[in-house]
Amino acid sequence: MKNQAVLEELWSVINDRAAHPSPDSYVSSLLTHRKGIDKPLEKVGEEATEFILAVKNGEDNRTIEEGADLLFHFLVALKAAEIDIEDVLGELAARRK
Repeated sequence: MKNQAVLEELWSVINDRAAHPSPDSYVSSLLTHRKGIDKPLEKVGEEATEFILAVKNGEDNRTIEEGADLLFHFLVALKAAEIDIEDVLGELAARRK
């Protein structure tokens, strides 16, 4: 699977979990948490800190793992904020001009 396809599939799964919450789904648990949007935002903060520490410590494998965790939780937080990933990607594209 190409890397872009992984991102597209992950975004699709996040959207599906938002539309059809399941008690067995981690994504659903973040999106329906009693803390509301604060829960996915807390996870973004936690993962960002772990990513920073991994980079700072020169731990390449850990940096990759934490980068993946950060990206995942960032996407969940976007969904919780009702922002589409396409809007973020569009902003990045606009900045390249």
